[in-house]
Amino acid sequence: MTTRALLTKWHGRTVPGVPRWAAWTAGTITLLALPAGIWRIAAINFRAPLLEHDATAPAGPEMFDGEWWYLIGLSVFSEALAFLALGLVARWGEVWPRWIPGLGGRRVPVLAAAIPAGLGSVVLLVFPYAMVMSALGLKLTGDPAGLPVHGWQTVVFWIAYLPLTAWGPLLGLLTVHYYRRRRSGHAVTG
Repeated sequence: MTTRALLTKWHGRTVPGVPRWAAWTAGTITLLALPAGIWRIAAINFRAPLLEHDATAPAGPEMFDGEWWYLIGLSVFSEALAFLALGLVARWGEVWPRWIPGLGGRRVPVLAAAIPAGLGSVVLLVFPYAMVMSALGLKLTGDPAGLPVHGWQTVVFWIAYLPLTAWGPLLGLLTVHYYRRRRSGHAVTG
């Protein structure tokens, strides 16, 4: 099975007329949350040596009241949200899939996709801010934050989390393209 066939099976057909850059951007967005999710699960749930695991810096499920599933759920949820970017270039982002009761086969209203995607892109701008604050050794609130990573752990942390900084801007770009394309009439018919 070719890569193109596999991608079509996973996310559906790309709408005719969608430029290659938009399809690649949507596919890239789906991968941006993956490294951070893997890092969180490995470092915290599996206690991999990606953090300093000692008594002064709790870095395990105990940070989240012992709920190990929280970080796994957060990672799956993040990846699911990232996957929705494909709807901005795929047929299912313009016509509701047939299996959805009451909506199947009907056109998706432009604003029903553009507003949540646009709001999501604005909310995701917290990641560039968070990374700047982290680089300064601060929490989002401006309080000192002792991120328990040192040396090579810092490099791995940045490799895992830096892709998140592109999620908001890329989603914003893709949302504007979706809105303009749909409003200009280059959309799939029922």
